[in-house]
Amino acid sequence: MNTYSRLPLSIQKGKGAYVWSDKNEAYLDFTSGIATCNLGHCPPEVQKALEQQLSNLWHTSNLYHLPKQEELARLLVEKSCFDQVFFCNSGAEANEAAIKLVRAFANNNHKKHASIVTFQQSFHGRTLATVAATGQEKIKSGFEPMPEGFIHLPYNDYQSLQTIRELEPTAVMLELLQGEGGVVRADPDWVKELSSTCKEKEILLVVDEVQTGMGRTGSLFLYEQYNVEPDIMTLAKGLGSGFPIGAMLAKEEVAAAFKSGMHGSTFGGNPLACTAGIETLNIISEESFLKNVAEQSQLLHTELESLLDDFSFIKEKRGKGMLIGLEINGNAIDIVKMALEEKLLLLSAGPNVVRLLPPLTITQEDVVTFVQKFTKVLQQYMEVEHE
Repeated sequence: MNTYSRLPLSIQKGKGAYVWSDKNEAYLDFTSGIATCNLGHCPPEVQKALEQQLSNLWHTSNLYHLPKQEELARLLVEKSCFDQVFFCNSGAEANEAAIKLVRAFANNNHKKHASIVTFQQSFHGRTLATVAATGQEKIKSGFEPMPEGFIHLPYNDYQSLQTIRELEPTAVMLELLQGEGGVVRADPDWVKELSSTCKEKEILLVVDEVQTGMGRTGSLFLYEQYNVEPDIMTLAKGLGSGFPIGAMLAKEEVAAAFKSGMHGSTFGGNPLACTAGIETLNIISEESFLKNVAEQSQLLHTELESLLDDFSFIKEKRGKGMLIGLEINGNAIDIVKMALEEKLLLLSAGPNVVRLLPPLTITQEDVVTFVQKFTKVLQQYMEVEHE
């Protein structure tokens, strides 16, 4: 169906930071499948584990105990501040599960209104409930009427905190670094006060780490860098190295609101997806791996800072780790299309933000190659704009 504006490229294979077209032309991929292939394309450790699992078991159902699912759940709990995990297939499903859990928690605790505060320019998914939760009107357009129960407030705004105190919603749901909304990071002091407000008023704090989780920002989960403990977290994208999997994690007292039969997923947590998740999580959570992410991302940020001096149409560099946004005077999709001609894959995040999401496995050589290609693109863009 006509739901995607596809670029003129047919991708046949991928390895590491590169993909190859049907004409066998190599492209440096700084999209990672939109923050999904965090270990690059076809990481050998994950591939080997999946090949072994393919000969053992593909699917049964959640009517039975699944050892791979239990192992991945245990690892996620050990490496986070949460106690229980629900598995699904995508970020939208993980956020949908979080919304349902919040409502179940509200009803279980006899709260009058199961309302959820989210923030302007947020993005939480494409199901009706997650579209309603999203703070962007363009995402909602054409799908009215929206499900009720969501309140959208300004992001990084202290008046919003006062409004939350007055409203006392059941939950506050946010991205600590808005990806689709323009790569805007939550102010640490604001998040600290938000967390304190939630604790004081017994409001659940839900963090959407679908794009920021799994090492993308330099730590396994971004909430760790804010020194807060959310009640619920959602994951997907990078959890399976490109294999579809999502997860919703919660503190035990919150997770208890889900009773048997209240929620489910046919494919959620199946043996293949969990095998990919186990291998991916084990690799990314290694201290040496995250150290390399920090080193290479610092190099990338430093190189990008120098480009700001050379190209005045770049207004600002934003982001954290390997989730980077460049706000420009102009149309970001024009740069994305020009980059394609230089065999470089980029993304946009709104009309005027170029988004960079390289694999976390990029090398110094990859960074150098990127800078060379990207500089050519920026020069071409500047020449076209001044014609």
